[in-house]
Amino acid sequence: MARKAAIIGGGVIGGGWAARFLLNGWDVAVFDPDPEAERKISAVLSNARLALPALSDVPMPPEGRLSFAGTLGEAVEGAEYVQESVSERIELKHKVYAQLQQANPGVLIGSSTSGFKASDLQQGSPAPENIIVAHPFNPVYLLPLSEVSGSDRNPPEVVEKTVQIMKDIGMFPLVIRKEIDAFLGNRFLEAVWREALWMLKDGVATTEEIDEAIRMGFGLRWGQMGLFETYRIAGGEAGMRHFMAQFGPALKWPWTKLMDVPEFNEELVDLVASQSDAQSGQYGIRELERIRDQNLVGFLRALKERNWGAGKVLREHDERRAAAFHAGTDQGPKAAPLVMAHMQVLPGWIDYNGHMTESRYYFAGSETIDAFLRLIGAGMDYVGAGHSYYSAETHIRHLSEAKLGDRLTGTIQILSADEKRFRSFVRIMKGEECVATIEQFYLHVDMKAGKSVPAAPEVYAKLRAITDAQAGLPLPEGAGRAIGQKKE
Repeated sequence: MARKAAIIGGGVIGGGWAARFLLNGWDVAVFDPDPEAERKISAVLSNARLALPALSDVPMPPEGRLSFAGTLGEAVEGAEYVQESVSERIELKHKVYAQLQQANPGVLIGSSTSGFKASDLQQGSPAPENIIVAHPFNPVYLLPLSEVSGSDRNPPEVVEKTVQIMKDIGMFPLVIRKEIDAFLGNRFLEAVWREALWMLKDGVATTEEIDEAIRMGFGLRWGQMGLFETYRIAGGEAGMRHFMAQFGPALKWPWTKLMDVPEFNEELVDLVASQSDAQSGQYGIRELERIRDQNLVGFLRALKERNWGAGKVLREHDERRAAAFHAGTDQGPKAAPLVMAHMQVLPGWIDYNGHMTESRYYFAGSETIDAFLRLIGAGMDYVGAGHSYYSAETHIRHLSEAKLGDRLTGTIQILSADEKRFRSFVRIMKGEECVATIEQFYLHVDMKAGKSVPAAPEVYAKLRAITDAQAGLPLPEGAGRAIGQKKE
């Protein structure tokens, strides 16, 4: 049975939460009195379906069921978790919490608030221990950070449960060690925002020039190393101590106006808005969101390849989900093709025709073979010891189309084997339909000597057992077929 989350407030942030929970397999009930809420969340979800799966290298779980509740009580019924994303009015939040806790006593409520402390949110509640801050960053469905901030009234188990739920949907829960208004991220952003407004008001720079300074310079550094690690490198071989000695005195220089705020009036609003319109007005908001998402996906995937920063969070989330799919594969010999891999056609797998691109058929075959090699004891530890199976010949047949979102299964049949080689036949299945076959011939190699040698006895014994179990299977249709050969 799918887990259920209730989303209270369906704006940009609430819609982002709904998308993240849904695409990670949770059922989601949304409550928002706005008559446009369903349309707005549908637009956010459409963008999320294009973007979030592009960060994954394992199949996404089946998407959860989305519903729109007519009341708070209906939304929270049966919910394991509530994410509140209503307007930043403390009296409204208190009213919402009272109704939620009356309808579902004991339910865990996380708030998306940008500034209120948990102790502020908990005032007047009959169960303050179950109200906590879980503050995200937009777009919620892509950016992993969730600032988890509780008060003395939140027991450790409530904090731990919140942290685990965030991890379950692929987020990076950062537990704030002391209560502070606006938490960590927004404190930095507020400082940058104030300074930017002064530079704008004083005619030092335009909105576009300020944005260029961020995205062409330190913003790229911050995205993968943050603040202190960036400055540690700036100190050269002597590190952070040298940096502090060199630049510390600048703290007393009148560079910034962080202790002052420009007057907030119509003149300032017009100045910011007119320059922003000139900078980005040629794009619609939804188009800007898609451009933003595509850029973030590229950046996050680069970090994922290097297992660094936010990319490490993505890898760990993939590994947790991959374990569940691995449990659904065969673990020993049987008189049938072995199910070795479960896959899904992800956004990065498709070509300009909207079909799975040619290289991904080979990749799907490789995923199946790699799982098989691990099964017989010839995985990465075996390779590290100096031996491996090398593919010597490959023949792929493309039999049907696989499109975005299709779920695929890789099966393997061993056609022949001896101590030095084996011949395999992989089927890539979409349900009962075979979309491709990959026939391959493998040689067992001593990597240091660079020549074929017999496999380790324990590896060959497992390979032989599977080969013998499948010996009675008919030769697959297409096995041994030459390229272009007419069907009989």
